Amino acid sequence: MSQCDRESVVPVHHEEHKGVQVAASSYDTCSDMFVLAIPCNGESDEKVFEKAAATVRALGASVVSADVFGISGKKAPHLVESLQSSTIPTTWVEEGCDNPEPLRGLHLYAVTGTTVDPVVVDDRPVGSTYDIDGIRYCRLGGLLTRDPSASRGDQTKEILELMSAALTTLGMDFYNVIRTWFYNYRMLDWYDDFNAVRTAFFRKYKVFDGIVPASTCIGGHNIAGAALTAGLLAAKAPQCETISTMVNSPLQCPAPQYGSSFSRAVELSTERIRRLFVSGTASIAPDGKSTHIGDIDAQIALTFDVVSAILESRDMTWDDTTRAIAYFKKREDAPRLKAYLASRGMGELPFLITNNDICRDDLLFEIEMDATAPI
Repeated sequence: MSQCDRESVVPVHHEEHKGVQVAASSYDTCSDMFVLAIPCNGESDEKVFEKAAATVRALGASVVSADVFGISGKKAPHLVESLQSSTIPTTWVEEGCDNPEPLRGLHLYAVTGTTVDPVVVDDRPVGSTYDIDGIRYCRLGGLLTRDPSASRGDQTKEILELMSAALTTLGMDFYNVIRTWFYNYRMLDWYDDFNAVRTAFFRKYKVFDGIVPASTCIGGHNIAGAALTAGLLAAKAPQCETISTMVNSPLQCPAPQYGSSFSRAVELSTERIRRLFVSGTASIAPDGKSTHIGDIDAQIALTFDVVSAILESRDMTWDDTTRAIAYFKKREDAPRLKAYLASRGMGELPFLITNNDICRDDLLFEIEMDATAPI
């Protein structure tokens, strides 16, 4: 794998290519970017795939991972054809795809100037690995059980063990994990059970002795009918020094205080940049209780206040955003996000807006985001 020179860095550059938003960071001879494609003027799913893939090709980039929301997994062959690859780890979250006008879109993460290699476990492609800015990364995605008839708890254990096995192939372990994603089908029926299994796994692998990853756990159906699909991001420096730290939320308590084993955010630092990964964040008060029940506008406002405080604590702003997802429990509430951003003069942030269940029945809205800034 090639590595970037260590001389200059352009942290975040936003641009738009024919309706596709790109947030890119450059490091001399290489770069990484998030490509967001959403339908415009009634475009088909296939058109969304094609324009995202065309943007990546125009930029001379290689795709590391794909995340698809609100689109049936039956469309997977069309995405494979557009990307010209069947080994890219792809997470399909079908929630809401049967609606007449589903909230849908595609996120591609891509890189230039470095080689992207597949991560394989038992002859099964599960992720990608690459080097950038002197750090080796692992991105897993679309992880599914081999037995959808197994209990939800057993499926969760299988996915977590698969994550561990994939990391082992790269000389990594959960100490190197920065962020996880879990999309749980009918999550309100078993979220407590999921948390219990995850916590037990983290204890077994001594995750609590190091960095507890940032995370999102959100509702989501998958074409396999499995209890969940999942993914992660891990990073390792050549000399194994600690490159990531947990970041507290100034306006919320630590999530483990109410039984969820994740950090509010995790920051990764290299010699030149800092990357902030903010967990799924909702309208939760400092005491861990849901607040602004039934008021979508107030929940949106508080959620943004919470994330803004995290950003400010790391000397970052919303202008440093590289990737963001807004989850709405009710599809009809989605326009409220644009109204809120307009009221705050925040412009067109690169939000993928989706229709998913939230981890509590009284929460209507959740966001996650990444940001990048210079040292």
